[in-house]
Amino acid sequence: MRYSRKRVFYDDLAFYVFEDVYEPAEDTFLMAEILAQTVKESDTVLDIGTGCGILAIIAARKAKKVVATDVNPHAIKCVRLNAKINEVVDKVDLRQGDLFQPLRENERFDLIVFNAPYLPAPESEQRTWIGRAWAGGLTGRQLIDQFVCLAPHYLKRDGKILLVQSSLAKIDETLKKLRDAGLEAQVIAEKKVAFETIVVIQAKPFILNHT
Repeated sequence: MRYSRKRVFYDDLAFYVFEDVYEPAEDTFLMAEILAQTVKESDTVLDIGTGCGILAIIAARKAKKVVATDVNPHAIKCVRLNAKINEVVDKVDLRQGDLFQPLRENERFDLIVFNAPYLPAPESEQRTWIGRAWAGGLTGRQLIDQFVCLAPHYLKRDGKILLVQSSLAKIDETLKKLRDAGLEAQVIAEKKVAFETIVVIQAKPFILNHT
């Protein structure tokens, strides 16, 4: 099957974006800036909903290993090409499936990244692969809530979560749910875009200091 391809650039990296794959936008680039400063050489990173793979590949340039998942089979093929072009194919483990479904029960990560589908929209918008990449159900929280519930299980004790969402999907509710799950959570970056504010939320386990 032949794919219609568009090229997107970030710093010195180039990415193809197939027709049925989400094109990187303001939310992607906001996360990319934070990610480039956060990843360490010893890290094992999980990129949920990887799309064209831009975040996975940025992480893979420094990280020990990146597991990149996406429910969209076209995205998996797209990332495979982009990882090869950007010479990180040996460090990116691609798995097709929804959220954490492709993972093994005992896998744990230093960093979990998710640019969530966060825009409020009727379920009919989720009938296409592109729609599933941005539409978050009627409240915008359908995937966010599932992610917040499951992510702590796959996080190392000293690991971090980076989550992108919009002010349209109740940022305070996400922060509360992360804290209720035993995580220290805060907004570490934000960008005003048209009718919404896009934020990056960082969450990590509380570490008690013993004296």
